[in-house]
Amino acid sequence: MSHMDQRMTDLDSNRIDELAALLAVAREGTFVAAGRSLQRHATIISRRIAALESRLGVRLIERTTRRVRLTEAGERLAARVRSATEAILDAELEASANAADLRGRLRLAFPAALGRQWLAPLLPAFLARYPALMVEVEYSERYVDLVADGYDAAVRVGVLGDSRLMARKLCQHRRVLGASPAYLERRGVPVEPRELASHNCLAFPAFASFPEWRLSDGERTETVIAQGSLLSNDSLALLDAARQGIGILGAGEWLMARDFAQGTLVPVLPAWSFDAAGGIYLVRPSAQFAPARTEAFIDWIVELFHDGPPWSRIGPSSTAA
Repeated sequence: MSHMDQRMTDLDSNRIDELAALLAVAREGTFVAAGRSLQRHATIISRRIAALESRLGVRLIERTTRRVRLTEAGERLAARVRSATEAILDAELEASANAADLRGRLRLAFPAALGRQWLAPLLPAFLARYPALMVEVEYSERYVDLVADGYDAAVRVGVLGDSRLMARKLCQHRRVLGASPAYLERRGVPVEPRELASHNCLAFPAFASFPEWRLSDGERTETVIAQGSLLSNDSLALLDAARQGIGILGAGEWLMARDFAQGTLVPVLPAWSFDAAGGIYLVRPSAQFAPARTEAFIDWIVELFHDGPPWSRIGPSSTAA
């Protein structure tokens, strides 16, 4: 018998009942509610927790007159047991059913504008592939806390900084410049970055270097102070303004790709792009075992970006989002 097989044998029914009681208390907040969810009396739940604490030699629950609260050690143990339980259930599912039978809730977080413009129209194909899944998606420009808020995966744009997450780069992220033909006819076409100082620049205050636009052509780097009549944290609002000839927009290539293809916007200084573009990443909580539904989503989105991002595969005939 292998060491792992021996450890599995050591998990007798009493130990499993103790761990189930811990998860129920963590979920329900009281022994009474935990007992109700497990169809056991509250005193039985209390005894199981006491036995688990005695066996491990550590306090897992802080008891008060009205509620119980997990200690730090209890929270860590509950999180590990929860992850292991999910992995076991996924293993059973993979052994007994095909991929189309994947079930459960998949929680995703997408960037608001990029997600609505490029991922939302394609997500139904994923739902059709796994019809038994329930997918919950948050579209927001804020960086959700995947670990604290219970998300299975997220798509993020830019430079990553959260070491608790596992990341896979889907593609490079280029920030470029674009304007409407009408604007350029009226104000002229800049041929050097320094000329942007005399143009109406539509910009995101959330850019790390704002109000500076740091541009590079691969050999030179130039910095321009972006000044204009419209600043917004809503990329689609800036896109509308650029389409209507208000100014030059500096934004992700994904935002203007359809307009470039249709001619409603044209690239400005096409040899130049922002020098700190970063990437577009698929991130998930750092865990040894990911649920099968999370792995299925990862496989799907990696496949989606395999031959380049969706916006790199559009032509002049593409319709606007």
